Formats: sequence, structure tokens, C-alpha cells
Amino acid sequence: MNLYEVELPQNNDKFYNPGDTQHRTLVLTSTMRRFATKELIESFMKELAAHSKGPGKVYLVGGATAVLNDWRDSTMDIDIKLLPEPLNVFQAIQHAKRTLDINVELAAPDDFIPAIPGWDSRSAYIQTIEDVSFYHYDFLGQALAKVSRGFEQDLDDVYSMLKSDLISKKGLLS
Repeated sequence: MNLYEVELPQNNDKFYNPGDTQHRTLVLTSTMRRFATKELIESFMKELAAHSKGPGKVYLVGGATAVLNDWRDSTMDIDIKLLPEPLNVFQAIQHAKRTLDINVELAAPDDFIPAIPGWDSRSAYIQTIEDVSFYHYDFLGQALAKVSRGFEQDLDDVYSMLKSDLISKKGLLS
């Protein structure tokens, strides 16, 4: 847990640290989890597969895709789409979040833009662990969702997809 102290104006009696006689400070704590590196994402995949009960598919999205493809070193959270959901997967996700101290979100491009027909067949296979298969969600769908958001990091990821020949300019524009 991270600890932060913020100096308060003298007239603020609402929040302060009563034991601090020198300064009026507000003590804030953060429960932000670790950023997910390539090693943590791979550990997450193993934990998820080990604690799920049955077959299913997990599609990695966004930062997790970027980190596994070496476009960046880490991501704030691991975004995933489950289809079909492995049995016990939500308990497995909670276990992995606690064990690895990472953030996991259920989020995919089709939560923000209409799904592109055939996205699942274009999703890139990563590996199967136990009965759970892992894929990168369709790169074109990811790119279009990232362009629609327009954040600098998202546009950098789209550039990396283009540079890696995972998508084409023509595909983005059609």
C-alpha cells in the first residue's frame, strides 16, 4: 500500500492528522495494484488456467496485448474478454488478482464500438494452458477502438500494430 501526505490549508478542519503538531496534513493511502509486466501477464494466464474448471477462451486486449508483443514494458491492468467463460473463471480471476497484486478488467473493443464480424476467427492464438485457450483479441478491432478513444498511448499501440504488419492502413480505413 502506498502512503501519501498532502499539506492542507490552515482553515481546513475537515481532514487532518491529529498527531501532527507541526503541519496540518491529510494522510492518503492508495491500494493501487502493481503494473502488469510480461512476466505478470504470463503468470496471470497460468493462475487463471490452473484455477478455472473446464475449457474456455480468454481474449487479451489493449495493454496486455501491447506488453506481450513488446510494444511497452507494462500496463495498468489486464483487459480480457471471456467467450465462452471457463467454469469458475470469476473466482480464478479474483484469486489471480490477490495472488499477483494486479488489476484485471472485463473489457474488449466490442464494449465500445460495434463488433467487427469475424473478430473471433481473426484473433491471434497465444497458447493453451490446461483447458483454457488464450488469444489476442482481433488486432483490427483493437486498433479501431483505440483510434476512437484517441489517447496518445492508444495511438502508439496502433502504430506498433501497423509497424508489425498485424493490421493495414487499408483495413483501418475500410
